[in-house]
Amino acid sequence: QVQLVASGGGLVQAGGSLRLSCAASGRTFSSYFVGWFRQAPGKEREFVAALDWNGGRQRYADSVKGRCTISRDNAKNTVYLQMNSLKPEDTAVYHCAAHYLLDRLLNGEYDYWGQGTQVTVSS
Repeated sequence: QVQLVASGGGLVQAGGSLRLSCAASGRTFSSYFVGWFRQAPGKEREFVAALDWNGGRQRYADSVKGRCTISRDNAKNTVYLQMNSLKPEDTAVYHCAAHYLLDRLLNGEYDYWGQGTQVTVSS
């Protein structure tokens, strides 16, 4: 069974940092794009960042560019999202997802979807 398990969320003050992890199990994702999405209460799901697991190509939403870095550890089959200079508007449930095609992933489509981890940024 394929699973994506997100972790690392928590409560942090504005300006602080968090590192989210997305651990994949059940298969390797060397041919997939893996990304992070977030959804705040009452808002649409929003793309945050994506990574080509094998080649390292990255994409970021404008809202997080310069503050977030997506990376991977192939040996651990894990993708990370380092978030710095956090703002209250970053508060949301963060999910990781995977799709074979980058354009589909950026469009919010996924082959695999992980449960969320809550990020709360206090002002």
